[in-house]
Amino acid sequence: MEIRICKDRVALGKSAAKETAQIIKTAIAEKGSARIALSTGASQFDTIKALVEEPGIKWECVEMFHLDEYVGLPETHGASFRKYLKERFVEKVGTLKAAHFVDGTKECIAHLTEEIRKAPIDVGLIGIGENAHIAFNDPPADFDTKEAYIIVNLNDRCKQQQMGEGWFATIDDVPKQAVSMTAYQIMQCKKIISCVPYPVKAEAVANTVKAKEVTNMIPATLLKTHPDFLLYVDGDSATGILGK
Repeated sequence: MEIRICKDRVALGKSAAKETAQIIKTAIAEKGSARIALSTGASQFDTIKALVEEPGIKWECVEMFHLDEYVGLPETHGASFRKYLKERFVEKVGTLKAAHFVDGTKECIAHLTEEIRKAPIDVGLIGIGENAHIAFNDPPADFDTKEAYIIVNLNDRCKQQQMGEGWFATIDDVPKQAVSMTAYQIMQCKKIISCVPYPVKAEAVANTVKAKEVTNMIPATLLKTHPDFLLYVDGDSATGILGK
């Protein structure tokens, strides 16, 4: 695990975007295409904004996979992660080789599994939630399944985060379930970059970094076992590991 501490969320986003862009360019140069996995949520705003502004990426050679989506939530809803990625990423970069979205139905799982397992993901931008979830694998996360995507139940801490970020008016409005890329499938990415800014993420960052053992009660601890894991934090989210 490598930790990079940036002065603020904007600097974090720019640095992470440059790192990600270089991985994409290298993959395209070496094999003609690149495969990426993208997280969503407020913590990814600056990274995605900076990534679409990075020069020299042949986006027509890039295949994108989406991490998760609420069950039963239409794409027209403001909290839809398909809507999020289409507006903030796909429409900005233009033509992609392919974009694989989670539509929040059980039926989408077989197709996504088939597509994601055709070749490794070169880089996954994997956020860490306030409850230290990765994708929607809330604690206690299923570390045993070898499935690529599963239907998961969202815990109250996760729902509070979604409400706190402004996606839903009340906690009761947050869907109870989601289709999520599994912890196992996330770990198959060649490189994992986690962008985790904001004060509300300080506890999750501290718990992840300071935990002496991997535990499904702090799902992000699994990332520390990955051979190429890069954690980006800002001055706010790093307070728990800086002793402030």
